[in-house]
Amino acid sequence: MKKIDYLSTLFVGIDIASRNNVVSAIDFHQEYFIKMKSVPNAQGGAELLEDMIADVLARHHQFRYVIIGLESTGFYGVHIANYLSSSSKLAPFSTHVYCLNPKEVANYKKSFNNLDKTDAIDSFVIADFARVGRISIKPWRGSQYLALQRLTRHRLHITECIAREKTYLLNNVFLKFSEFAMLKNDEHPFSNKYGATAEAILTDFMTNEDLVNASTEELISFINRKSRGRITNPAETASLLQAAARNSYRLDKCLYEPLTVSISSSFNCISAFNKELKAIDAAILQAVKGLNPVEYQVINSIPGIGKVFSAGILAEIGSIRCFQNNNALAKYCGIVWKANDSGDFSAENTPMSKAGNRYLRYYIIEATNSVIRHCPEYKAFYDKKYAEVTTHQHKRALALTSRKFIRMLFGLLDKSQLYSLDKSR
Repeated sequence: MKKIDYLSTLFVGIDIASRNNVVSAIDFHQEYFIKMKSVPNAQGGAELLEDMIADVLARHHQFRYVIIGLESTGFYGVHIANYLSSSSKLAPFSTHVYCLNPKEVANYKKSFNNLDKTDAIDSFVIADFARVGRISIKPWRGSQYLALQRLTRHRLHITECIAREKTYLLNNVFLKFSEFAMLKNDEHPFSNKYGATAEAILTDFMTNEDLVNASTEELISFINRKSRGRITNPAETASLLQAAARNSYRLDKCLYEPLTVSISSSFNCISAFNKELKAIDAAILQAVKGLNPVEYQVINSIPGIGKVFSAGILAEIGSIRCFQNNNALAKYCGIVWKANDSGDFSAENTPMSKAGNRYLRYYIIEATNSVIRHCPEYKAFYDKKYAEVTTHQHKRALALTSRKFIRMLFGLLDKSQLYSLDKSR
């Protein structure tokens, strides 16, 4: 972005609300050109606001630039930010729209004495915040980023629904088939606890007694049919299932059918969510095409990340130029730790901040988890951190490895370099 002459700039502040927006416009000397006008937060209101700003620019020829600031208040400001940033009437004035952090604006407001808390005053404070050059973020990124971001954030919503449904399912499985639910991963007869064969065992056999009383040949045939022959030792699996059924708690017969219906319903929900997840992934890959191709290619070059995680990271970062260093990027996604020291005391447990962008944090951590499986250097670092403590081993090691991943990610994006083993080190 070229350097802006603030003496020739119109500063516009918009206080966003669900139904109405209040706008103020001032020049560098704090002279009002629009004084605390209220417009509807709707298409007609956006057009009216655009005309108000355009009228000021037409009548006062000293203005060559326009800076518009509004607080980032959820989704209420999305439409107006998108509308003004793409306005053809305001485009000749190098118009930049900024979605500001409400905390920064609130702290700036404290520098004024005896200001009331009203929407009208807040619109002036936002405009003055821009006037004094306090804005350090990049302008609104526009519709294409918003479209990709809607998809990548919906993907997180779907994965959270799947995780929640699996947890709920396991509660019912424990009630019906307690020993089956308590089997650890290395003891479990099925590699996928939520696969078709596990579903069949839990829903086709109404009670544990039905499973115990089934003949070995019948059960082996059932397992082969439901798994399509993918289980290498069906006889051992049948024996393990019957042993688990014998050792499980017995229930009143009236409970088995409701539990079986609930379990079947949860499996159906998980299947539907997984189907939607595939559709969302396909839509993400379509939306990311042509959007920041260099940075997307750089992220995608890191082993194990894949195209969907690359798109998720890119949708939340936008451009690496928004961040001064890797520390700023780590702080933005909340993968930082607050110091907890006093004198000679140094706390062993320092919780992660998690105060940043939770969507970016999700994609960074998921990408790191995948990179660990594909990069020996990251696997060794994870194992080292895992062995350092006896509690919260996986979470701690994964978080610390994610911080290491952020350093590498920032370095590659900042230099527009593709991943290579030597450069990563």
